[in-house]
Amino acid sequence: MTAPKIAVIGGSGIYEIDGLEDTNWTSMETPWGAPSDAILTGRLHGTEMAFLPRHGRGHIHSPTSVPYRANIDALKRLGCTDVVSISACGSFREEMAPGDFVLVDQFIDRTFAREKSFFGTGCVAHVSVAHPTCPRLTDACEIAAKDAGITVHKGGTYLAMEGPQFSTLAESKMYRESWGADVIGMTNMPEAKLAREAELCYASVAMITDYDSWHPDHGEVDVTQIIATLMGNADKGRDMVRRLPELLGPERTPCPHGCDRALEYAILTAPEARDPALMAKLDAVAGRLL
Repeated sequence: MTAPKIAVIGGSGIYEIDGLEDTNWTSMETPWGAPSDAILTGRLHGTEMAFLPRHGRGHIHSPTSVPYRANIDALKRLGCTDVVSISACGSFREEMAPGDFVLVDQFIDRTFAREKSFFGTGCVAHVSVAHPTCPRLTDACEIAAKDAGITVHKGGTYLAMEGPQFSTLAESKMYRESWGADVIGMTNMPEAKLAREAELCYASVAMITDYDSWHPDHGEVDVTQIIATLMGNADKGRDMVRRLPELLGPERTPCPHGCDRALEYAILTAPEARDPALMAKLDAVAGRLL
């Protein structure tokens, strides 16, 4: 058994973790470039924590320009075991209202301008993302959210769009009615796929800010309304995070769902055919096997 190290990737409106002790902002460089920002490390109730602002402090990265591979590599390199992703989203469901949280368990990936894998020519790997989030970590987030008084919906399909523009009305209706998506956002893909490749447990906490553009009584997305809801959600998100260390406990056993062993049978390229340059870049992500 090992001690857990919880990473929080903060989305729009969340740029810090309250209550961290012995804090330090660490600048890093990875084989995939620099992450979105320096990473804040510290301890919360005795548990090691790492916080990475997904868009950078000051919100400098668009959803497309976020360096997703560098972000996940940096967290793995720091020894993180569990990643809690917090992000803003729109809702396709009347009952999933602005201010509510959704614990995502499925994704539809509609992004097209991002690097989506650590692997490629010279070392081919195929991991399963049939169940892209970790049930154990998601359960802890559910309890923490409820304890914080947050209205939380467990389970939901997240439509990841490229952005940065919001959906057209036709797209919003299609995603909701034909595709069965529950929420829509711009940042959880390829983040969730990369976390799986890096053998990290990953939970997605989607904070609802609006009804996208499908709702007949709300009209198109209003950025001023989003920002107002976002600020309230950010307070709730930080309150939820503060409760996670106690729920996850001081010792971490192997993930019962196999997230930390996702690469076990995924790498197909024969050892003698692997590209040494790519192998060197994979030292943190796949070091357990390579």
